[in-house]
Amino acid sequence: MDILCSSLMTPVGTLSLFEEDGKIVVVEWGQAPAGVETPLLKEAKAQLSAYFSAKLTKFDLPLDPMGTEHQKKVWDQMQQIPFGETWTYGDIAKNIHSAAQAVGGACGKNPIPILIPCHRVLGAGGKMTGYSGGDGIETKEQLLRMEKAVLSTLNK
Repeated sequence: MDILCSSLMTPVGTLSLFEEDGKIVVVEWGQAPAGVETPLLKEAKAQLSAYFSAKLTKFDLPLDPMGTEHQKKVWDQMQQIPFGETWTYGDIAKNIHSAAQAVGGACGKNPIPILIPCHRVLGAGGKMTGYSGGDGIETKEQLLRMEKAVLSTLNK
């Protein structure tokens, strides 16, 4: 099946969503080529708009990120971080029996940012670390401010 795409303007820039086989597979910054409005892409855009309007705190969309088994474990963990909270790379590493550096690598390869909230993952002690989307750390900070995020830990 073809990959279908659609774009929308958000407070963190233009986002393009890509769908394949009825699942979101990629979210990228920038305008996609002429897009197609499928029911899933319309719903994804509606949920993102609600998120940016502070009316949605949890996405409910079929996602299919392409990656290694380790990356998928990390991305699954990131989806468990509640809206407005943050975990550290170490929190996730401890939970999946991995190393924090490997978790950081998987975060950087997340193909579906925001929907899989890698912006909610911080370095040790709450240190603001890299972000691969938008304007990098500035975009990460903007998303966390919008969520009124507080530092939390997985294993309280």
